[in-house]
Parts: sequence; C-alpha cells; structure tokens
Amino acid sequence: MRLLPVVVTVLLTVGFAYYVYIPLPDEIQEPWKLMMLDAGFRTLTRLISLKNDLGLDPYIKSITPYTERFEAMMGRLLSSDSGGGVIPGVKVSEITFAGIPVLVYEPPAGGEGHLRRGLIYFHGGGWAFGSAKMWSYDTMTRKLSDELNAVVVSVEYRLYPEVHFPVPYLDCLAAAKHFLSKEVLAKYAIDPERVAVSGDSAGGNLAAAVAQAISTDDTMSVKFSVQALIYPVLQALDFNTPSYLQNQEVPLLHRTQMVCLWLQYLGVDLSLMPQFLANNHSSLQQSAITSALRARLDWTSLLPPKRKKSYKPVIVEKGLQGLVKEVPSLLDVRAAPLLAGAEVLAKCPRTYIITCENDVLRDDGLMYAQRLQDAGVTVTNDHYEDGFHGCFMKWPIEFDVGERGIRAYLNWLQNNL
Repeated sequence: MRLLPVVVTVLLTVGFAYYVYIPLPDEIQEPWKLMMLDAGFRTLTRLISLKNDLGLDPYIKSITPYTERFEAMMGRLLSSDSGGGVIPGVKVSEITFAGIPVLVYEPPAGGEGHLRRGLIYFHGGGWAFGSAKMWSYDTMTRKLSDELNAVVVSVEYRLYPEVHFPVPYLDCLAAAKHFLSKEVLAKYAIDPERVAVSGDSAGGNLAAAVAQAISTDDTMSVKFSVQALIYPVLQALDFNTPSYLQNQEVPLLHRTQMVCLWLQYLGVDLSLMPQFLANNHSSLQQSAITSALRARLDWTSLLPPKRKKSYKPVIVEKGLQGLVKEVPSLLDVRAAPLLAGAEVLAKCPRTYIITCENDVLRDDGLMYAQRLQDAGVTVTNDHYEDGFHGCFMKWPIEFDVGERGIRAYLNWLQNNL
C-alpha cells in the first residue's frame, strides 16, 4: 500500500509534464516559463470551450471576463510583494472621448507653464478580447505616464462579436481626433508637438491605421509626432510569409489563431479558414489585387535574406474567385495598413517598431519598417531574437525579454517624444 502513493505521484508528475511540454525554438531563453503560461491558457480555453459546448456563452464573449479576472487576481497576488501597478501620484480617470470609453492617466502636476507629453494607446487582443483595465495594460500605461511625464489615454474600443471592422478602427480614430483637439490638449497641458500613438498586436494595427489617417487629414491642425508599434498585425493577404510558416505552432499566437481572428474581424465565414491558410483568397485570379498592391507585401524583396531563409512564396493561380469583391475590407488600408501607398507612408510620423523572431507577425512588422524607410520616414526597428508574441505583456510569469523590450520602448519614447 505504501507504494501506491508513490506510483500515483509519479504518474501525475509525468502526466503534468506531458501536458505542459511543447517543443519551442532554441532562441527562446526561458522555455519552461513559456510552456507553463501556454498550458495555463490552453486549460482556460478548453474549460471555456466546454462551457460553450454545454450551450452557455459564446466563446469570445466568455473568455474575456475570465482572462481579465485571472489577470486581476494574479496582479493582486504579485502586488503584495512588488507594489503592483499602483504608482503614487498617477491619477486615473474613466471618462469618454467622443463617446468612446477611455482611461486617462495623468502624472503628478509639474511646475507652472510646463507642458507634458501625450500618448494614446490601443490594447491588443485580436480585436476580440482584452481591455485597457487589464492588469497588464494598466500596469504599463501607469508606467508610461509616470516615467515619460505624459498624459496617457488608453482606449476601450468595441470588440467582436458585438462589432466587426471598421467599428474598432472608427472608435480609435474618433478617440484620437478628440485627444488631438486643441481644447483637450490645453485642458491636460499637453505639448501639441509631443503626442504619440501606440499599440500592441491588434492594437498596433489600429495605431498604424489611425496614424495614417491623421497624417493625411488636412483638417487636423495637430498630428502625431511619433508612432510606436509593438509586434503589429498589418495584412491579411499572405498567411504564408516565412514568419507565419516558421512560427505557426509557437505560442502565444499560432498561425491558425491569427487567421481566425482576422476572419472574425472582417466578418468572413470561419469555414473558409482552410482557403485563407492556403492563400487561395489572394490568388492571381483576384483581379482587384493589382501587381502594385502585391508589391507592397512582397516579402521576397522587403525582407532581408536572414529572415527569408529557404522559404518560397505561396502564390496561387486560381482560388476563391470574387472573394475580394465580397470582402473588400481585405484591401482596405484601414484594416491592413501595410497596403497603403508610398504617398501615404511618406506622411507618417517618426516610427518605432518592435518585432520578435519567434512570432507569426514578425514579417508584417519588418515589411512595414522597410516600406516606411523607403518612403523617407525615420524608423527604428528593435528586433528580439529570443522574443515571441505577447512576451512584453506583464503576465503572472514575467520574461526577461519582456523586461528588456519594455525598457527599450520607454527609452525610445523618452528620447524621441
């Protein structure tokens, strides 16, 4: 009988290790941390999927509050030792900008007549989940406000499944225009020459699209002086770039997950996912996708040889005929900023782009950096060989690459905003 507890313990240990372990690229420096975090998310996803199978809430609707509560709980636990995200002197207000809910972070008041920086931030989450109030984002925006002496606005744009494109974009654009108005800048004592737009992942997509719109809007008297994009998602025509193929099974964002998020955002039937994974949606048969458009995301010319490796372009002769006419948002630069013309990119502000080697979105960011540079924009690209999607978030398990990345991001804004 004494042997039974030992056998059970060994079996449970082996089973747990088998569940947690996944093969990861050698470049990732803290693999077991990422495995544990990935296992946690897989468990959460499966539990919520079970709830969905039982006829309860839709998947996306149910995962958001669970994720937020999980984050909040871990944030409180961590705050007992580290002080959490609370930074003395930073004032946080929940208000609306042009009818859009926002959180406004104000640093301690400076001396008389001293103007402060301004920054508007769009959170990530695949246009389907996430919130400015999540512990990870709240911690970072407080830090931005404190260290940069900046008024930071974090936007609660609407999400899938309640809305599709272009609603999240329009929410962010409306909030940004309100923020850039002379009245609001004066109210918060913000220097109109030092205002930034920033975001991560899907938020990076929204930040890039909003920056393009503001930059080309002649009615705007105040425009962004810089944009800072953290592993942004920028196009939906090629899901077979080297980074999509190289990192298709690397957490925390798999290739199939990103394609699913795109389809949800654009209102496309999820049954078409295999067609999108095969690039059938962007076949040469799609006459609306001109050679000029294809050149704007031609990774064979936009990526350095080190990133192209031995991958070959996936160009389909015949595919889903007429799909682009049915889903024109595939070519809409408000959804896919990488497709913007050089004349638009040339008007964009000084740019900072973070990319990670082990991220399906790596090549989106690298191609955008190259196209902006070709258009004459000053671009800084910080690339992390040991980085992966989501590594800069303040998860319950923190990563060294994330700490380095956030510090570099803050330093760049300190020196360029």
